Amino acid sequence: MENNQDKLQKLIEKRKQAIAGGGDAAVEKHHGKGSYTARERINKLLDEGSFEEVDMFLTHRCTDFGMEKKMFLGDGVAVGSGTIDGRLVFVFAQDATVIGGSLSETMAQKICKVMDMAVKLGAPIIGLNDSGGARIQEGACALAGYAEIFERNILASGVVPQISVIFGPCAGGAVYSPALTDFIMMTEQNSYMFITGPKVVKSVTGEDVTVEQLGGARVHATKSGVTHFVAATEDEALAEVRRLISFIPQNNMEEAPRLECHDAVDRIEDALNDLVPADPNKPYNMKDIINLIVDNGDFMEVQKDYAKNIICGFARFNGRSTGIIANQPSWIAGVLDCDASRKAARFVRFCDAFNIQILTLVDVPGFLCGTGQEYAGIIDHGAKLMFAFGEATVPKVTVTIRKSYGGSHIVMSCKQLRGDLCYSWPNAEIAVMGASGAVGVLYAKALKAIEDPEERKAFIAEKEAEYKDKFASPYQAANRGYIDDVIEPRNTRLRIIKAFEQLQTKKVTNPLKKHCNIPL
Repeated sequence: MENNQDKLQKLIEKRKQAIAGGGDAAVEKHHGKGSYTARERINKLLDEGSFEEVDMFLTHRCTDFGMEKKMFLGDGVAVGSGTIDGRLVFVFAQDATVIGGSLSETMAQKICKVMDMAVKLGAPIIGLNDSGGARIQEGACALAGYAEIFERNILASGVVPQISVIFGPCAGGAVYSPALTDFIMMTEQNSYMFITGPKVVKSVTGEDVTVEQLGGARVHATKSGVTHFVAATEDEALAEVRRLISFIPQNNMEEAPRLECHDAVDRIEDALNDLVPADPNKPYNMKDIINLIVDNGDFMEVQKDYAKNIICGFARFNGRSTGIIANQPSWIAGVLDCDASRKAARFVRFCDAFNIQILTLVDVPGFLCGTGQEYAGIIDHGAKLMFAFGEATVPKVTVTIRKSYGGSHIVMSCKQLRGDLCYSWPNAEIAVMGASGAVGVLYAKALKAIEDPEERKAFIAEKEAEYKDKFASPYQAANRGYIDDVIEPRNTRLRIIKAFEQLQTKKVTNPLKKHCNIPL
């Protein structure tokens, strides 16, 4: 008969066995790829000593194909809770040392348990993915496990923040859980995502493609837009997740943590008065403006290498977390296209779902034209961004920096889309189109009648100046109340902070409905 000491020793041995994962040889092989194990990743992500693991002793139930001889405590995933900067989070980390991290019915059960707890307690869910996909020995049971996870991703959407980190393979049906979450982080080493692998692609389409070309981090960061962040190493990825968590709230009923601000609220930036070129066709870097106005120049950009013509990311104003959406004049003139519209719309909806105030910085000449964009659905994609801004009920401040033309003016959080406070710099142009195009339309007949090139040039210059003064000046929009104030550029930080402070008691609700039908 076992005494208490024997039972304690048995517990200790079982814990060691569970923590060992697939065994020393498998762990050594995993380390050889430059990868951490599941629990090493968790311990680096969470505050030291805060991880509380559950279901450590769970094992799979499969007895086919010799699986009864491959029993590992924990069954290929570590799950539980811990803290990041003292704030509760729930986490699961797939263990590639156990049967390749493949998903079984019991692994799904473990993941679903912590997801349910996260929703119940109102805390973020962080998934560390490193899996060979569904465990084929379990057939439909593994597929059902994936479906159970996906359903929880769907129901948790907009309730608690969901973050996915891809540290290894994520293929087939496995990709859909990260795709349903709010943010995806990939690493440049060992990380890839795709529906079907290179061998299947070759057999079906005849296309020769490598794993990296098909679904590597850079591909998804630049071409597909699937991933929001790319890190050089696992350490960097985990540090960036901790940073991201600092900008977002625990759940949809709370606000993001407000940090003590050591940057002067009334800080004047004289450089802003001369930063934007007088010529509306000359580019400049909108990030220079962002860095000068946010707290301590701290800006965490989202999807920075995808659709570079628009900038999305998190910053703080007087310690308050803020989502920033800004056109980027240094990349295809900051024009809106399909990718930029989709990227910004999703970011706006995340901020609105989780009570994060929104700042929009506008310098947009219009929507990108051409058959390529029309065939790709620019109408629907542009409508996504309009829908997102119009639906959002969080505090919204808009600052027009230079150009704001036509439909793109409307889409970029204008007053009629319930922009709460809309400001403009004095050099801004707000109109149906730019002066050059407008003059060409309004004075087409008169221009045809002028044969002398110099006379024609003088006429165009005169009419463009007249158009800018009468129809494109920010004072015209201010005269109608579409712009709340024309502000001095160097005071932009102070005016934004004062605007957001004023809006903290904002109460707006949308009409009661089951859910909206955003143009997907």
